[in-house]
Amino acid sequence: MLQLRNISKEYRTGELVQKALDDVSLDLRDSEFVAVLGPSGSGKTTLLNIIGGLDRYDSGDLIINGISTEKYRDKDWDAYRNHAIGFVFQSYNLIPHQTILSNVELALTIGGISGSERKKRAKKALEDVGLGDQMHKKPNQLSGGQMQRVAIARALVNDPDILLADEPTGALDSQTSVQVMELLKKVAKDRLVVMVTHNPELANEYATRIIRLKDGRITDDNDRFEAEAHQEKEEEKKSKRLGRAKMGFETSLLLSFNNLRTKKGRTILTSFAGSIGIIGIALILALSTGVNTYINDKQKETMLSYPLTITSRAMDLKAVINEGRRGGSDDSGEKHSGAVYASYSRLENRQKYRSNIMDNDLTSFKKYLDDPSSEIRKYLGENGVIYTYDLNFEVFSRDGQGRLINSSADPNDIGRNAVTSPRSRGSNPSAMLTTLNGSAGSGADNFSEIMKGSDGGAVSSVLRDGYDVVYGKWCGAYDEVVLVLDDNSTVSAEELYQLGIISAEEYTDASKKIEDGGKADERTFSYGDICSRTFYLVPACDRYEKADDGTFSLVSELDEEKLLKNAVELKITGIVMAKEDTKVTIDTAVGYTSMLTDYLISYTDDSEVVKAQEAAKDTNILTGMKFDAPDDAAKIADAKKYISSLGVGDKASLYTMAMYAGMGGDMQSMNDENAMAELLDKWLSSEQNSRFLISIYDQYIAGATYDDNMSTFGKVSYDAPSSINIYADSFEDKDRISECIEKYNDSVDSDKKITYTDYVALITESITSIVNAITYVLVAFVGVSLVVSSIMIGIITHISVLERTKEIGILRALGASKRNISQVFNAETFIIGFCAGALGIILSEIFLIPINAIIARLADGIEVTARLPVIYGAVLILISMAMTMLGGFIPSKRAAKKDPVIALRTE
Repeated sequence: MLQLRNISKEYRTGELVQKALDDVSLDLRDSEFVAVLGPSGSGKTTLLNIIGGLDRYDSGDLIINGISTEKYRDKDWDAYRNHAIGFVFQSYNLIPHQTILSNVELALTIGGISGSERKKRAKKALEDVGLGDQMHKKPNQLSGGQMQRVAIARALVNDPDILLADEPTGALDSQTSVQVMELLKKVAKDRLVVMVTHNPELANEYATRIIRLKDGRITDDNDRFEAEAHQEKEEEKKSKRLGRAKMGFETSLLLSFNNLRTKKGRTILTSFAGSIGIIGIALILALSTGVNTYINDKQKETMLSYPLTITSRAMDLKAVINEGRRGGSDDSGEKHSGAVYASYSRLENRQKYRSNIMDNDLTSFKKYLDDPSSEIRKYLGENGVIYTYDLNFEVFSRDGQGRLINSSADPNDIGRNAVTSPRSRGSNPSAMLTTLNGSAGSGADNFSEIMKGSDGGAVSSVLRDGYDVVYGKWCGAYDEVVLVLDDNSTVSAEELYQLGIISAEEYTDASKKIEDGGKADERTFSYGDICSRTFYLVPACDRYEKADDGTFSLVSELDEEKLLKNAVELKITGIVMAKEDTKVTIDTAVGYTSMLTDYLISYTDDSEVVKAQEAAKDTNILTGMKFDAPDDAAKIADAKKYISSLGVGDKASLYTMAMYAGMGGDMQSMNDENAMAELLDKWLSSEQNSRFLISIYDQYIAGATYDDNMSTFGKVSYDAPSSINIYADSFEDKDRISECIEKYNDSVDSDKKITYTDYVALITESITSIVNAITYVLVAFVGVSLVVSSIMIGIITHISVLERTKEIGILRALGASKRNISQVFNAETFIIGFCAGALGIILSEIFLIPINAIIARLADGIEVTARLPVIYGAVLILISMAMTMLGGFIPSKRAAKKDPVIALRTE
């Protein structure tokens, strides 16, 4: 039951006030056909709109089934219209871009009915009005009477309690009007039908009750009905929610999509205009991605060429540079004049350099690196951490005439090197230090360890990518090596001589021709000939043999049988040549695997000389003397003991040295080594030689330590690398590694802190600033384009709101809320944003084809390929949708605020 109590409604236009309803009270039965008659402006339509909840009364009360609507909120009125009211309009008010089935379904959709159920009910409603065979047509394909029947089907599909008809026959011919009235009369049998009409004949024939209005007041009611007085207390008046009116986003999308389909040309142009900003951003990102990919590749190569290298002794170069920037000790700015002043800046700078040289505890740092839980391990590159050890060995080979050549021989000293002139050690007093300390060198020239693979392979994939195997294969065992060519397929003549491939005579002849202004003869060697050669690696520990007195002495290089007795024969398994663009190089002519390093460390640990020294840690096993003599008498005794063990040649050298130093008194120069040795023995037996013996001890014997000897013998501990190379694959990871090292330094004592120089950071500081500046400019550019795009979409959405104003009124009449109206236009901007983004991505991909061709032509040697990753494309589409929805936000809100009554009158 519907009751109107003292309803008044005024419309104000400026100072003009028009009273549409003036204290109208009316009770309507649950089931009757009420016709409202009256002249234009009498308030008929206003009464209908207030009953239907489209318009609000100024005063009075509308009571629905005994419930006051005074406290109804917007959502209550929306639910009321959707569930309790059905509207039939003179102009049909069908949405033109929807099929008649979709028009009828719309009320059910807003009511939250499922898809299958609403389709079933909509079809039945159309069949009930005789349009079961027309449901897939558009409204403009129907006659006026058919469209009005569609409007009636839409009004009835939700089974409302009240059907409101505003001039339903006003636009129809008489025959069609009769059909519509018959239909309304049938509907009125089980519900309230209120019809506004100007046709009294139809009203008298079909209506069961006629109400006449004039100047906003009821002048006649032929079947007046008065319900029982409304007894509810004021505090009990409350809104009654009839259900929930809502519109799913899917429906909003469908409405907007169908609307946009009717304006294909404008939609395409709008999408294209919106895509311009996306195209610009996409091309920037594509170029940026291409450049970043190129930079990342170069970064990785750079990181491989310049890893973070930490040595056992390092200088804090950054601190030195900062000191230099501050200007040293003269940074006070004081100027001297009038006299000559002494400057101590060089002495101060020298001290600064010395103070910035630090000893690194690599043993502790290695434990940190090897710990699986260390944070730094997350940022390590493909090649991880490479430990370098100071191996002590020599490598020999035979030249074309079978002579033994040391790979460390000086090419500029041919004829006087250790192999060809072994007597040089005894005849030259300056060589005595090497002989007396028993040093056998510290590694071999032209030989270096190559980077092993991160998967445990003998050779890193980075090296395999950077070098071509021109003959044979990569080395894969401890006794296998490769010969390394540069990218011009050459090896220097000096290295070929040291490796025994070029003889001393050939090298000397070539040197002489070049010194005389000529050109040396070109020499080539077949790959097969090179790979047929053998190198002999002699570990430092094998250069010492045990004497009868238990001491150890150096094996002469002339004694080839002893020298090569336990040598490791190295085979050349292949020849590799550097590619032109390789960034990771093998620094020597010959490369060996880390397996040889492991072999040498293990072999040295088990050697006789190392075990002997480990068993006598306070005694120098080379001399049989204590490492530290307590006084001068002990020094003299040790010097005599050692000199007495020397051979004739070495004693003759000492004799000559003493004579030149003026310590020998009446010593005379002679050529007989035996005589010089006898005179030295006789002279040392006198008391006047103590100063000379102490000088011999201090110069050649003192200073030797246990650690020195073990190093000389080639003893290496895995826990004490000589240097650590930490590889990263990008600058970002390298920066994170640096931060981890700083955190490590903060967590350990000062004597365990790590000092190193990040050369890459020093090089790239200015580059980073430039890149950041460019990034800021691009961000600003992108921001401007997006703002312009958003403003344009806002204008287009505003135009769409104006065009679809009547649709807004229809949706509100069917129970759509303000939020639903906003949702419809948000859906439209959503679709336009998606189309703009997708179109922008498609066009960008097309534009990238010629762009990459131009880049390839202009950027000679720089492999930059602009490409847009899929994830970037998806994000750009999302950004386009978000920005268009943002641009349409204000017009969508304005659309939601439109008065539904005014919107329905819009044409």
